[in-house]
Amino acid sequence: METVLLQVATSGDISWPEAIIAVAGVAMITVIVTIAIQQVLASWRARMSIAREEAYRKLAEESTAAAARLAAEQGRISESLKTITERLSGIEKVLREVG
Repeated sequence: METVLLQVATSGDISWPEAIIAVAGVAMITVIVTIAIQQVLASWRARMSIAREEAYRKLAEESTAAAARLAAEQGRISESLKTITERLSGIEKVLREVG
């Protein structure tokens, strides 16, 4: 096998123009494969970016809804505190009158 490879490599069957065309062909294939890989990776990165942006959008919507729920709850707590304060004032008034 080694003898056959050596004979092919040293044989005078390939001329310089043919060798240049072969090297150019290999270079062209390398460039095409490299560009194809870059495009596949760019598409993958774009998909990942879209997925990440979608997750951020969903998180923003959830946090906005949570903030609205908290604001409503804060309003209810404020009303309850106001009612408790009014009742406590009434109890203090009664205690002052009695005591």
